[in-house]
Amino acid sequence: MKLDRITSNPNRMNGQPCIRNLRLTVRRVIELLATYPDREELHQEFPELEDEDIRQALIFASSYLDDRIIELPNRYETVA
Repeated sequence: MKLDRITSNPNRMNGQPCIRNLRLTVRRVIELLATYPDREELHQEFPELEDEDIRQALIFASSYLDDRIIELPNRYETVA
């Protein structure tokens, strides 16, 4: 799959992957999705961010996650 909206430039944002050479990193887009569950509100705050930008940011981020088995201890604490 071609992620043509994800760019990386060592002279911009320390080389972090960005959206269309904007000063908006893929990481920031993922954070914004968590912060703004309402897409309309997200688009109001960041009108330059397009739906295809969001889709490609999610694909890019998910490509770094491997399917792997993580063993958890039998007993672990949860924060309530």
